[in-house]
Amino acid sequence: MTDEKPTVAEGSEYVVFFEGGPSDGRTDKRVSTNGSYDDEITDYVLIDGTETGFVYTATRAHMMGEQLQVHYSLDAKDSDPVEDPEDRRESTN
Repeated sequence: MTDEKPTVAEGSEYVVFFEGGPSDGRTDKRVSTNGSYDDEITDYVLIDGTETGFVYTATRAHMMGEQLQVHYSLDAKDSDPVEDPEDRRESTN
């Protein structure tokens, strides 16, 4: 990412685009608390009934008209571990 972060008015909404993980393709809106956007966010998703935190890191941000749009990519190493679906099956032996 470039050194210049787009800025918005404190209290303004910006749009988040999730890339990777269980939230891939989902969008959300967040409120700027400091005139900018978060470098990292944690998205909580229910996996097999357990709330699991997935860390997403900002990869690019740009202004689309008057709206700030920020793309976040999954940071798997900093996210909660999730069992592979193959390992979740109970043994029938």
